[in-house]
Amino acid sequence: MDEIDQKILALLQKNARATNADIAKEVGMAPSGVFERIRKLEERGIILSYEARLHPKSVGLGLLAYVFVRSADKAGELKNARTLSKIPEVLEVHHIAGEDCYLLKVRTTDTDALGKLLREKIGALPSIQSTRTTIVMDTVKETMCLPVNETK
Repeated sequence: MDEIDQKILALLQKNARATNADIAKEVGMAPSGVFERIRKLEERGIILSYEARLHPKSVGLGLLAYVFVRSADKAGELKNARTLSKIPEVLEVHHIAGEDCYLLKVRTTDTDALGKLLREKIGALPSIQSTRTTIVMDTVKETMCLPVNETK
């Protein structure tokens, strides 16, 4: 991946709806060349998807929480991770080192819905031993943009 690819990726992360012509102007290439580079970045699995980010409160999901989950999984087994990842309120599932097995990022409408999620969906899984939850009061920064052109 060269510097132009990195610039293209940075531009797409800022605005996935940018046209090839707009990106071409920024990187000093022809739109067809940009199109081909983007196609190759997709084929190589560097660009995973294109998404619209929604304002959580405007869709009724204003409560953000992180849930540490301890399970009876054997070392390296990710059965619970796969099951947890199918729960719609669970946005991220991370297999972590330390006392806990997984760290989940979840969004719900309110604390009642969070409690129900913890009791009926997460805690109801047979091999879940315990959970610890941290509720986010305010988010200062939240991004999925990677610093691709700032890592040198």
